[in-house]
Amino acid sequence: MTFRHIVLLKWIDSATDEQKAAVLEGLSKLPAEIPQLRSYTLGPDAGVSEGNYDFGIVGEFDSAEDFFVYRDHPLHQQVISERIKPILAARAAVQHQV
Repeated sequence: MTFRHIVLLKWIDSATDEQKAAVLEGLSKLPAEIPQLRSYTLGPDAGVSEGNYDFGIVGEFDSAEDFFVYRDHPLHQQVISERIKPILAARAAVQHQV
């Protein structure tokens, strides 16, 4: 069984390309630091459909407990507080069993 975490982020209008790139850079480092992340896919929206969120993240874990390790990990929390929250307009998330 796999535990999947899906997040969609929408940026504020004034978010710069540098700030957006910093989010991608920060999140991309997490798999090397958090071994509980079995699979981690992320990136900006492709821009092919109007009204989409700006950025998506899909993480897969062996269990909900492993997800909690990722969720609460200090490096993950640092990316959220320093890079995501300053440019965040909206967030949607769901976790489910696969």
